[in-house]
Amino acid sequence: MNNQSSQNKLAWEHRAYEFWCKKDGTPENKAKEIMKNPEAALKKHKPYFDRIEGMKIANICGSNGRKAVPLSILGADVTVFDLSEENRRYALELAHHAGVTIQYITGDIYDIDLKTYKDSFDLLYLEGGILHYFDDIDQLMTILFSMLKRGGRMILSDYHPVKRCIDEDLRYHPVYFEQSLCKGDIAYKQFFDKSEQQGFPDVSLKFHTLSEIINSVVKTGFTLDRFDEHRGWKGENIPWEFTILAGKIRSSKYAAV
Repeated sequence: MNNQSSQNKLAWEHRAYEFWCKKDGTPENKAKEIMKNPEAALKKHKPYFDRIEGMKIANICGSNGRKAVPLSILGADVTVFDLSEENRRYALELAHHAGVTIQYITGDIYDIDLKTYKDSFDLLYLEGGILHYFDDIDQLMTILFSMLKRGGRMILSDYHPVKRCIDEDLRYHPVYFEQSLCKGDIAYKQFFDKSEQQGFPDVSLKFHTLSEIINSVVKTGFTLDRFDEHRGWKGENIPWEFTILAGKIRSSKYAAV
C-alpha cells in the first residue's frame, strides 16, 4: 500500500460507520428504504444499467454499499473493493438487512490480486468521486481493464474537474491545472460538531484534468462509448459531475498481468 492509500485508509476508518448512520440511518433502516425501490437508489445512473441479473459487477471504492446492495437486489453478483473496514461494516450489515449477499474486499486497489480477478467482471462501476484518491490514474485504468471481461462495460462517474474551480458562491478559482498531491478534509468531517473536527485525519488527494481522465481511459484500451456531463446537484447550470461509458473489446498491451 503506497503512502497516499495508507493516509486515505486512516482517514476513512475514522468514525465512518458513525457518519453513515448519521447520514443514511442505521443499516436496518437504510435497507428498508432501498428495498422499496432499488432502482431509485441508483439515482441518475439508473439509465446506464440494463438487464443486470446474473452479471458479475465490481463496485470499485464502493464505500458503504449504497449502490452494491440495490444492484444485488436487482440480481447482480456484486463485489465491492474499498479501503475502509468501517465502510465494510456498514455495507455488510446493510446487505444482511436487505436479505442479499455481497462480497467485500478491503484493501488498496493498486494491490488487487489480478491472478484471482483478471477477466472476472461483466461490469465495473465507479461513482461518488473517487478518482482524486489515485495519484497514478494510468495504473488504475490498467488494473480496471485487466479486471473486466472482454465484451464487458465500465461505468465511471466522478466529479467534473471544473467543479473544484467553482465554490458554493459560484466564484471561480484558477486551480484547474494544479495536480500535485495535496491534503484535504475527509468528505464527512463537516457532518460532525466543530468541537469534534480537530481529530479527523486528512485525506491525500491528486486532482486530474478531464483530458487526462479521458486519455487514460482510451490509451489503456477501453472503447469510449459515451460521455455525459451532469448539472449541479441543485440544478445549477454548470458541469458538476460526468459519466463515462466504456467497453473492452480487445486486449491491451498496457493491461496488467
